[in-house]
Order: sequence, then structure tokens, then C-alpha cells
Amino acid sequence: MPTILDLEASGFGRGSYPIEIGFVEGRGMPFCSLIQPAPDWEHWDAEAEALHGISRELLLRHGRPREWIAEEMNRRLAGQTVYTDSWAFDYSWLAKLYDSVDMPQRFKLDDLRRLLNEDEARRFGDVKQQVRDEAHLRRHRASADAKLLQMTLMRIKQPA
Repeated sequence: MPTILDLEASGFGRGSYPIEIGFVEGRGMPFCSLIQPAPDWEHWDAEAEALHGISRELLLRHGRPREWIAEEMNRRLAGQTVYTDSWAFDYSWLAKLYDSVDMPQRFKLDDLRRLLNEDEARRFGDVKQQVRDEAHLRRHRASADAKLLQMTLMRIKQPA
């Protein structure tokens, strides 16, 4: 299975930034971390907080340094193509993270839809909900969402 990545952010629009990153490697090893915001990352959206449940105070108290996260991701994901279901958002938030520490990203981010044929793409949302229900995944956090996406991809790619 491919590595699947998900990001949670401070909001949905202009000025938003990544606050949590999670991924599940192809062999199932998870990674998840809160991200300490850069000093000039001030945007905060209460609606986004209500969705992911991460307060700014929690982020400031338990977030890891951006440099460490970028280095760890480069170390673990170097040379890979990593997939996400929200490519446009996640691409910009990941770029913001790497730009903030002046470090090149050593892996490629691509759209999960590239792994699906037309029929699989059409069924993906329903299968994802089925997997979520069966696995009792209620937490909307980066690593849980990445695992849900990977489990859904595995299910949808299984021969009938």
C-alpha cells in the first residue's frame, strides 16, 4: 500500500497553516505530531477547532518544532510519492511548513484519486463511511484520517 498523509490546519482559508500532520506508511507504521506554529502564524478559526478538537493552547503546549517535523518526514518519506485526499489544501500547508524552515521537501505529494479508476472513485466515499463505521473511527485527527484513507483504499482495491 502507498503511504497516506493527512493534515489538520488552523482554518480553511487565507492565512491558515498546518497544526497537525499524520501519515501511515505502506507497511502500516503511523506517524503523528502537533506542529508548533511559526511566530507569524496567527490565524485561528473556531470552526476548524470544533472539527479537529485541537485548541491553540494545546498546540502551543505540545507541538513539536517545525524543523524536527520537516526533518523527520524527509527522513522517513524520502523519495516516495505520498498520497492525500485533499491535495490542494495539504500541498499548500505542507509547502508552508517546509518554507517556514527553509528546507526542501524530499518526497512528492500526490492526489489519492490518481490511484483509483472511475468506478473506484465513484464508490470511495461510501466505502470510506463503511470502513469508518466498522472500525469505530470517530476522531477527526490527522493520523486517524490517514489510517481511514489507507484502510478504504485497501478495501476498494480488494478483488470482489
